[in-house]
Amino acid sequence: MKVKEYLKNKLKQGAVHITLIDPSRQLPEAAGRLARTAQEVGSDLVLIGSASAAGQRVLLETATAVRKKTTLPVIFLPAGSDSISFNLDALLFLSMLNSRNTRFVSTAHARIALVLKRLAVETISAGYILIEPGMKVGELGEADLIARDNPWSAIGYALTAEFMGMDYVYLEAGNGAAQPVPAGMIRAVKRELSIPLIVGGGIRTAADARRVRQAGADIVITGTVIENAGYRERLRSILSALKE
Repeated sequence: MKVKEYLKNKLKQGAVHITLIDPSRQLPEAAGRLARTAQEVGSDLVLIGSASAAGQRVLLETATAVRKKTTLPVIFLPAGSDSISFNLDALLFLSMLNSRNTRFVSTAHARIALVLKRLAVETISAGYILIEPGMKVGELGEADLIARDNPWSAIGYALTAEFMGMDYVYLEAGNGAAQPVPAGMIRAVKRELSIPLIVGGGIRTAADARRVRQAGADIVITGTVIENAGYRERLRSILSALKE
């Protein structure tokens, strides 16, 4: 089954949770264990990605280790066209719509588009919108960060993604952000959209997850929460809040 179809079916059942694994933050063997734990506690999908490009060898070894340890779909979020993995189930084709640098909007994508087609890689397109504080990904992506009290700007970019025919809109506060995207902004964006909404960044607790979900997020991505001791129970509580 294609990942798009898998996600479509999952969304019919309720909120979807994605576990983000950064290949630059642990050894491949540890990444595999994280993926297995994520599946055991109820996560729906694994996303391998990093704010900065990981070395090709590390990336490939991480992807291999993760696929050995989980039967969940595993998708890839490339940091650029220099390091990329084709041995996963799909590629999250993000366009950072509020970047000042066209490389992150479409130029880097154009460099690999033909290769993706020739290799028949499944692509999942998303309009990627960076909200304050943006963290490292906002800095590296040269983003004009959207202020947390400016939902109108977020709505404009979100509708741009929809009108361009993208599969999803992705609001991102940045991996490691102190707080998630504001609930009011999520609610305002969701009210105007007819495509699914992904929210990530700063979601560390069950309360965070519940607030984001109740505001309208269809898919919730967490990453930092699995990088510290005791992550199994924290992730379990987040999943319980999302699936309740």
